[in-house]
Amino acid sequence: MGLLEDFGAWVVYSLVGMAHGDPLAEALDFFIYDTLKIFLLLIFITFFVGIIRSYITPERIRDLLANRKYGTGNILAALLGIPTPFCTCSVIPLFIGFIRAGVPLGVTFSFLISSPVINEVAVVLLLGLVGWEITALYIGIGFVIAVVVGYILGLLHLEDQIEEFVLSSNASKTVSASGKEFTLKERMAIAYEESKEIIRQIWLYIIVGIGIGALVHGYAPEDFFLKYAGPDNPFAVPVVVLIGIPLYSNAAGTIPIVQALMAKGMATGTALVLMMSITALSFPQLLILRKVVKTKLLAILVAILALSFIAIGYLFNMIL
Repeated sequence: MGLLEDFGAWVVYSLVGMAHGDPLAEALDFFIYDTLKIFLLLIFITFFVGIIRSYITPERIRDLLANRKYGTGNILAALLGIPTPFCTCSVIPLFIGFIRAGVPLGVTFSFLISSPVINEVAVVLLLGLVGWEITALYIGIGFVIAVVVGYILGLLHLEDQIEEFVLSSNASKTVSASGKEFTLKERMAIAYEESKEIIRQIWLYIIVGIGIGALVHGYAPEDFFLKYAGPDNPFAVPVVVLIGIPLYSNAAGTIPIVQALMAKGMATGTALVLMMSITALSFPQLLILRKVVKTKLLAILVAILALSFIAIGYLFNMIL
């Protein structure tokens, strides 16, 4: 990515003529470089994942997970959630379809947790902004949390906390309209259209996120983050979990901000937990989930996820 770094520096310091050390210049340099890098990675990887996803439809996932036992079912659900990101508005139809098809409640939640937290957009952004080590760490953390939380929910036998209308129809499994065999050319065309749609939906989040990250990078004092969210503050992890819950964003808007916070001194575990709490515990998603599950189940889900995030944050802050 050296060419992109050189280009950003050339635009800011040579073409525009800004001075080195100027906070605005540093913010602009950060913004140009990260924007170019992220969009290039996003175009290539979403296209590649789109080809893979042409083989995996929601109906096929539902059928693969139906009547699976806890444990293996949770692992499979978390794995299948990675290449199938969904938006908040998709929570209800996915939940209803899975439950009516016989997918156990805990297995369903392993999928619903994995899908927004780990997906190709999050992986691309992390890979481009913080490198493969932290990207691998984030994927591993997200996967383990999705499996463990889903498994715990299964052990609690909370099926009585599903709203009655969800169970009112035992609709039989349907065959996906996408079940036909496509040629590679057709799959590439599908992937191209899907990539365009994904980028159309998230480009603004990326621009805003990188813009905020650039301002943090250029203007925010390092001692502020070291004091309140650095490794020496024992309460930093639970604080960022509480901060993340009311915020609403996706990985595209969150990761550039988290990267800038890490550069200013926020501990790695704390930063990853902030991102997870925003993407997995946002109020809009919880409010939509409330339409299909009762308050008790929703509260238990939030509590288990929050405690899991806090434990993971402390663990990785100690290790790293």
